Amino acid sequence: MKWLSRTPPPAVLATGYLALVVLGALLLMLPPMARTPVRLVDALFTSTSAVTVTGLGVIDTEHVLTFWGQLVVAVLIQLGGLGLMTFAVLVWSALGRPLGITQGVYLREDLNQTSYVQLTRLVRTIFRVVIIAELAGAMLLCLSFMPAHGLAAGLWHAIFHSISAFNNAGFSTFSPGLTIYATDPIVNTVIPALFITGGIGYVVVSDIYRRPFWRGWSLHTRLMIIGTAVLILLGVGITAVLEWNNPRTLGQFDSTTARLAVAWFQGVTTRTAGFNTTDISGLHDSTSLFYMALMIIGGGPTSTAGGLKVTTVVVMVLATIAFLRRRTDIWAFGRSIPLGDVLKAMALISIASAVIFTAVFVMLISHDGEFIDIAFEVASAFGTTGLSRGYTTELTDFGRIVIMVVMFLGRVGPLTLGFFLATRMVPRVRYPAGQVHLG
Repeated sequence: MKWLSRTPPPAVLATGYLALVVLGALLLMLPPMARTPVRLVDALFTSTSAVTVTGLGVIDTEHVLTFWGQLVVAVLIQLGGLGLMTFAVLVWSALGRPLGITQGVYLREDLNQTSYVQLTRLVRTIFRVVIIAELAGAMLLCLSFMPAHGLAAGLWHAIFHSISAFNNAGFSTFSPGLTIYATDPIVNTVIPALFITGGIGYVVVSDIYRRPFWRGWSLHTRLMIIGTAVLILLGVGITAVLEWNNPRTLGQFDSTTARLAVAWFQGVTTRTAGFNTTDISGLHDSTSLFYMALMIIGGGPTSTAGGLKVTTVVVMVLATIAFLRRRTDIWAFGRSIPLGDVLKAMALISIASAVIFTAVFVMLISHDGEFIDIAFEVASAFGTTGLSRGYTTELTDFGRIVIMVVMFLGRVGPLTLGFFLATRMVPRVRYPAGQVHLG
């Protein structure tokens, strides 16, 4: 096991996620899991989508998968959203074993933390939040699902959607998604509450719970709260404005209340939750382009959400404002932001842009279809969102492999990138400054 100690922690974690994907695919190919045989590439795609909590699907979760197949998907979602090391530490603690140095290193990388001090407390917070949120969500969703589907089926639909929503997965046990519950007040309240809580980040939830309002919150929590609020307002507002009279989306509803309910749900779910209460393929191209931006931004660090992360974008906005105001320092709420964090945000955005551009380019070469549909699919995969303009089932086997890689990089890639960014090297030689003309 010497190789394990020499292997970078993010690489070990990425390997663990890959192993979970393969195991999930093999399970989904077993006869009890599906009503019709599932091909290897489809099983791998479904498993990857579940582990990366994306929600893109090439098989019908309701009609193809049996209860056992849906259960496997739910477990993969939970493990992928919670994080392999977090789950392992929970099991380790339940057995009464202390957290060793090696486990602490891997857990620190998995949770994107820089200190060992708060790890145990953070894991306990994660455990409490997951249990409370998913149980409460399932019980409330039973009020909507049980009357329509019966006691047992309604309970399972509620549990599955609670797990999927909290982990920002976007999987549904209903073929048309949640469109049949587009105006249901419980679904429009509980599902968003779950994926917003899961997507805002465990560190933020811990801060809100343990510290005094606002003044006691860390800079990270303040930036996440404000950034999330702004993105929610933009998402809901622009959805309502652009789609209000579209007969395929909001325009199909007669009442203003119904249109606002759908605009609310679709505006907030876009940032990596991936549920839909309207026909995504019916969106205007302008709305689809805006949704692509929201999906790429994603949720918060140390959360169940994917994407670049809200704080990454906020830091770049603050850096841009500082540049325009000719300031050499970057600050917010009386706290400065280190140059290293700005460079990390720049690197993340640059690499994400390269990944998305390359994937779209490869897909356009190998597939016939509308540019907006293909670009939307890639953005959804990278942001681990799961929304689609109906193009997922049109993918060839090669296209499915490309989207699988993008989903995996969108979920696991930042771990590996973070490791190399965190590796500091003291330069032995300092060079004289040169001039480069920009812009």
